[in-house]
Amino acid sequence: MASIDDLPPYQFAFPGPLRDQLVAAVLSGAKSSTTGLLPVYEADGEPLPEVGQRAAMVDSQERPVAVLEMTEVRVVRLADVDLQHALDEGEGFASVAEWRAGHEEFWHSAPLREILGDPHYTVDDDTLVVAERFRVVERLA
Repeated sequence: MASIDDLPPYQFAFPGPLRDQLVAAVLSGAKSSTTGLLPVYEADGEPLPEVGQRAAMVDSQERPVAVLEMTEVRVVRLADVDLQHALDEGEGFASVAEWRAGHEEFWHSAPLREILGDPHYTVDDDTLVVAERFRVVERLA
């Protein structure tokens, strides 16, 4: 098995309170899915994760705190994200509409728009997202 130093980092959101909340949700078992924008992967030149791939989830100080293994990776239209995926994000969303509103707030934020190089970037029903499921295979902290 690869050492933790050989694993790519897995980051939720940006360092700070939201990342801390999401990392805690993963470690508690409440969070087992996440959703990213396909355009962010493209802007970063980052390949999509693959089923079976492992990564080191990092905290706001960029310290590895757990090893995650991808169990499902789907590229879907934003309008096609289902309730189970939204619930499994572990952020307390009770509906897809709540989930989408919370994600749109993040996706329309200045830091994310900066990554995309578009200060007016917005999502719509046809925006492609990467819906990932994962499991914790090792806690490091």
